This record gives sequence, structure tokens and C-alpha cells, in this order.
Amino acid sequence: MKVSCLQENLSAGLGDVGRAVASRTPLPITNNVLIATDNGRLKLSATNLELSITSWIGAKVEEEGVIAVPARLLTEFVSSLPSEQVEMSLPARSRSLNVKCARFEANISGADPEEFPPTPTISDGLEVEIASDVLQMAIQNVAFAAATEDSRPVLTGVQLELKGDTLLLAAADGFRLAVHEAKLGSAVPEDTSVIIPAKTLSEVSRIASGQEEPIKIMVNAGKTQVLFRLKDAEIVSQLIQGTFPNYGQLIPKDFATRAIIDVSEFARATRAASIFARDGSGIVRLQMTAGEGEDGVGTLSVSARSEEVGDDEGKIDATVEGEPAKIAFNSKYLSDVLNVLGQGMVALETSSPSSPGVLRPMSPAEGTTYVHVVMPMFVQW
Repeated sequence: MKVSCLQENLSAGLGDVGRAVASRTPLPITNNVLIATDNGRLKLSATNLELSITSWIGAKVEEEGVIAVPARLLTEFVSSLPSEQVEMSLPARSRSLNVKCARFEANISGADPEEFPPTPTISDGLEVEIASDVLQMAIQNVAFAAATEDSRPVLTGVQLELKGDTLLLAAADGFRLAVHEAKLGSAVPEDTSVIIPAKTLSEVSRIASGQEEPIKIMVNAGKTQVLFRLKDAEIVSQLIQGTFPNYGQLIPKDFATRAIIDVSEFARATRAASIFARDGSGIVRLQMTAGEGEDGVGTLSVSARSEEVGDDEGKIDATVEGEPAKIAFNSKYLSDVLNVLGQGMVALETSSPSSPGVLRPMSPAEGTTYVHVVMPMFVQW
């Protein structure tokens, strides 16, 4: 092998595949990244046997070759190099990769590439194409709500549903639920539903950042694997087997009180309250009061208190419909969804202090709907 490429491209490619490198594994070869020449480009691959990521970068290929080298060592070394041309060479029948850049040079001992697990391929099953920004928004709005503990594996995943010309993502961790629906460019040949690890979708969104080309999604016939084909990368993941909760039953159908609030002001008040909530079981209290007088502007009070630290209250304008209401949430869950919504106006719907609260953006992106349900905290008012 004899190739050369830009340091920033190699570093970015290693960063893309690095999240799939196994950290604790009985198979040492999966601690490596596979480097190979492929049709005039440099191909980087990593896998932990559940997730496989392949990235292609532009390179000048003088001699073909392939080698598996320690991923962490190579990544850290390349990231420390100056932004110049990196030259890599591997003599025939050698297992030592020579890396040169400017006045830096290293020899990295590699492993037999034949031992590296083959990258899974999907040649049959369902295939659909979706705009990159549409998929990234759906992932951003949903993946954070998935569980991080493995006590219920299906909750660590995101339900992907393809029906007609609609894509739906749903995630829940037992305390909150996020559901995002968007339009596909064309209808799928058949409806399907699978559970994708939330970590996989986060990697798809991260690697696709800034990509304008559509993303292709392929699910194999046995519904055991999913492939995401990006511009210069492919991500293949095992699917989670099991039955996802019937999330439709968890979304309240009506409400007693509805407050419409500016997201940025709501987020600011929540951040301030969360400082005091840290010593008060993470509880943030909300009180909604309809406006009086001609302007009709109501108030949303966001407060927190701790016996040891003190208390805090922030008041923001809100358009409130219905009766005055009180409800308390975990400050992290409330901050998470407000950070995702970013800006604009959001509707907060409640029925009682012991019923779930529902947040809906007032002006969702065209062709999309989003709903977020948060379970309440029980407090003494």
C-alpha cells in the first residue's frame, strides 16, 4: 500500500468510524480500524459487531493494499499532526504501517486484515430515500428520549415506521415520549416497522451533518439489520428485537389547560430554576394563570426550591386557555425538549398535576408533526 491524503480528511474519516470501534470485547481485532484502498479512494472501516461504520475519503493511491491498525493509536496520532499531506505506506508482506506528515513519522504495528470481521451488506428487503435534513431533524427531536439503561432493551431503541409516504420516529424511556412524523419524497412499496438503536441514529445524524444529498435507508428482509447510505459513508446496525410500547395510548387526547409560550424564554426560566432544583430532587414547578383585562396576557411561573439552598421563581408571558393549573416536571426532561425545540412558540397542555404534560411546537417544519409527553413529578404545593 502507498497512499497520500490530507490530514484533515483522514482525521475526519477516523472520527466518523471511531464510534464503532469496540472498547471492551473478547475479539481484539475489533479494537482496530481497517484501512484499505478502494477505487481510487481510501476506505476506513470499524465495527463492534453490532454497529459497523465505513467512511471513504479522497486520496492519491499509488499502490493498493489493506491493513488493520489500532484505532485509538492511529486516531490520536493523526489528530496531532499538522494540516498537511499524510503519506502512508505498507511494504509487501509487512504488518507495520508507516505514516509520514511534514517532519513527523511513525511506524504502527498492525494486524492481519483477514481476521477483521466482514462489513455486513444488505441486498434485499425494503429501500427508501429521504432528504438528509428531514431525517436529521427527526433524529434530533426523538433520539434523546430513548432509555440509556439496558433493563428494557426495546426502550434503548427508536421505533421507525414507514407507512405510505410518511416516516415516523418514536422514543420513550418510561418517563417521557417523543414522536416525530415527516413526509418522504415518495411512498414506500410496503409498510414496515423496526426498532433501531438510538445510538445508531445519533451516529447517522452526526456523520450526515452538513450533507445535502438524500440518505438511503435499507432494511433487510429478515428485519435484523438496517443500512444507512450517506454521501461518503455507510452505517450498518443490528436491529433491536421485541415489541415497542403502544405509544399512541400514552398521548393524552384532551386537556384542561393550554399555555402558549416563547420557547427561548421558557428555556431560560427552566435553566434558572434547575440551578435550585439540583438540591431539590430535580423538580421544577410550573403554574399557569390566564390573563385578566383587555390584553388577555397570562403568566407561566417556573420555580424550584430546596430546603438547604433556597428558592427561585421566574415569570414569563403566556397565552393561557382554561383553568389555572399546576404541574411539576423533572428539570432535565423539560430542558432536554426545550433545547431541541430551540426557538418559536410551544404549546404546553395539561389536565391535572398528576397527568402527563404535552408539548407541541406551534409552527413545526412543513410536512412534519411533533409531540413530546413528559410524566409529572408529585410534589406538595
